[in-house]
Amino acid sequence: MRDEETGSWWQQVTGEAIFGPLKGQRLRPVFHDELTFVLWKEENPQGRVLRPDEAIERAGEYAPADWEERMTRVRVTTSQNFGTALAPRTLVVGLDVNNASKAYPLDALQKQSPIIDDVGGVPVLIVLGDDKKSIRAFERTVDGRKLEFFVKRDSSPLRLVDAETASEWDFTGKAGAGPLVGKQLKRIPVLDDYWFDWKTYHPDTMIYQIGDR
Repeated sequence: MRDEETGSWWQQVTGEAIFGPLKGQRLRPVFHDELTFVLWKEENPQGRVLRPDEAIERAGEYAPADWEERMTRVRVTTSQNFGTALAPRTLVVGLDVNNASKAYPLDALQKQSPIIDDVGGVPVLIVLGDDKKSIRAFERTVDGRKLEFFVKRDSSPLRLVDAETASEWDFTGKAGAGPLVGKQLKRIPVLDDYWFDWKTYHPDTMIYQIGDR
């Protein structure tokens, strides 16, 4: 990204200026989720949507609808050695906690949601939404107590149950029933990314494998 005021160039993922007068400066990140529009709109019925710029749209400068499919055929070029554990364009869910990072292959999450893990010494929970596309992560500690979660069978919408108190939790991380009703799990930012890109910005990242816990 290039800013109009100084002409500095910024990395997309880290928000760090890598060229120009502001080189070395870093933008402060804001919290973000990985949600489909349908789910976001359900949770935020009054939410506003950024409309496309008509001039850019007329010029055909927006990415085409099949952009993701096209990218799978583009050769990956990076100075980072991303190894052979995963194919370069494997979709991963990336977590960065306490200066430790971990990549969760999307297909592993689709098979094993929710995933219970620890990253950077922090107990974490990664869960897939009802739409099988939206992803959220949380710290799974409440009042100093570490919780283990599983999906409540046949629940719609999605409900999680913790093994310690049998409280029920929704996809926002809030307990709606049980001894912990009203408690809110702390959210952790997640990034849905290609493996090669995540590895480039997180060279020391670990990779989750089914059966790690």
